[in-house]
Amino acid sequence: MSNPQVTGKTYDAHLLRRMMRYVRPYRAIFIVSVLLTIIMAGAAPALPMLTEYTLDKFILQNDTAGLRIMLLLMLGLLLLQTVIRYFHTLMTSTLGQSVIRDLRIDVFNHITSLRLKYFDHTPIGRLITRTVSDLETIANIFSEGLIQLIGDILQLVVILGVMFYTDWKLTLIVLIPMPLMIGATYIFKEAMKSAFQDVRKWVANLNTFLQEHISGISIIQYFAREAQEMRKFKAANAEHRNAHIRANWYFSIFFPVIEIIMAIALGLLVWYGSKLVLAGEISPGVIVAFIMYINMIFRPIRELVDKFNTLQMGMVSAERIFAVLDTDEKTPNKGTKQPSRIQGEITFDHVWFAYDEDKWVLKDINFKVNPGETLALVGATGAGKSSTINILSRFYEVNRGSILLDGLAIREYELNYLRRTIATVLQDVFLFSDSVASNISLNDPTITREQIVEASQQVGAHEFIMRLPGGYDYKVQERGATLSSGQAQLISFIRALVHNPRILVLDEATSSVDTESEELIQQAIDTLMKGRTSIVIAHRLSTIQKADKIIVLDKGEMKEMGSHQELLRMDGYYKRLYDLQYHSAGI
Repeated sequence: MSNPQVTGKTYDAHLLRRMMRYVRPYRAIFIVSVLLTIIMAGAAPALPMLTEYTLDKFILQNDTAGLRIMLLLMLGLLLLQTVIRYFHTLMTSTLGQSVIRDLRIDVFNHITSLRLKYFDHTPIGRLITRTVSDLETIANIFSEGLIQLIGDILQLVVILGVMFYTDWKLTLIVLIPMPLMIGATYIFKEAMKSAFQDVRKWVANLNTFLQEHISGISIIQYFAREAQEMRKFKAANAEHRNAHIRANWYFSIFFPVIEIIMAIALGLLVWYGSKLVLAGEISPGVIVAFIMYINMIFRPIRELVDKFNTLQMGMVSAERIFAVLDTDEKTPNKGTKQPSRIQGEITFDHVWFAYDEDKWVLKDINFKVNPGETLALVGATGAGKSSTINILSRFYEVNRGSILLDGLAIREYELNYLRRTIATVLQDVFLFSDSVASNISLNDPTITREQIVEASQQVGAHEFIMRLPGGYDYKVQERGATLSSGQAQLISFIRALVHNPRILVLDEATSSVDTESEELIQQAIDTLMKGRTSIVIAHRLSTIQKADKIIVLDKGEMKEMGSHQELLRMDGYYKRLYDLQYHSAGI
């Protein structure tokens, strides 16, 4: 997955329309936010106008009683503006957080529905960036960007209208430095676009780096790679820091330039305004009001740049997030079959499969497993054993041929129903940071504690679980770090058993357990396999000798098929594997 680049668009109508769909459930909040924005913009010139009126009519006329009334009026206006601003900030923040909550749910739901092929070439850290920090940037579009941008532009229009109405000549004099302001703003905006692009890129890179290295911390420590990996992290972190410093450097130049331009405007106001006051063409109150107007014009212009950057980065994040949402890497789920009972007959009909086009992992695989039978797959690493079970559960799609379950193509079955029918125990056990019971039931409300305990007793794991602090409520740490590999494997086996599958897949299920645990599991396997169709992958041939059929795979091709004794009599691939394994064990 390529790293999305900034398109340069501060406003993208298509993206904005897509985001506005998430605003629809909160249209009342949005409308109130816009109305408050309009009220604030309309009320902006009120204080300077009151100040002008107070100075000319009461201060210069020495009217103390009237001055007190005007002061109370201005105080009331300030309080009203404060209340309006409070509710405006509350509404826009609520809107932004509500939108990203819904959008984050959609993103997570979409990611979890993508097939495994997508994750083969997409860094997990990048997806974390999309789901967390990129979505926060989108929230800023509503809380600090779009609505605030509209408010600042409205305020500019209103204030300029009042200024021209009050004295158009004085207004034109004050606006003489405006081209300088516009030029500086444009240059700053373009520079910040590049800086923010680098910031977002290095945020994603850092997330990817941290996710990989913290997950693989044991490898780093086993091989004493701490110093080398720290150097790589420092380099990435330095790039992230430099991108932020560059953005701040542009700010440190831009704001002083704006202050200088504003000072020029004030100087022109004092110079030209004084002549008009002395000539009696305008009152001193107008000059004071214009000083306030200048501050109110230049502040929104200065903030407009920041709002444009917020909007621009929000659009960039939206583009990246919708690129994930638009990723068409889902397993097609057009099947409708959900029979009340599955017999468990599995047929591979001339199946060809490749992860990458033309690099065949499975070549013309052809076999049938009758209901209740056990099929064992053996072969060297890379022979295609795990690929066989991956395509059975439709984690990957076959390129040629078809896979049948009870005589129907697996695509005819509803996808979730198909996967619920098949329980898989993998060699690499994954446990969530949750209780033992939750890791077994996967929070399925239909599975009771009694069923969990019963399955644990069948596996022979009940005693070791009860020795844990809290028993079945013991909180397993991330990836089961506080359990031995054998204990984690036992829990994964209980997980498969308690879901009562019709088809059982064991992928090196006993490879990570000690001899004692293996004996317990083997007893449970014998019980579990009764009446169920089972597919077993094992390097240790001792664990599969009871299988009804054994298929020997080599470089994706079926070399031999038969029972243990039949294959030994063939004196071929299986016999060589058998002799090699037992000779290496000293037997």
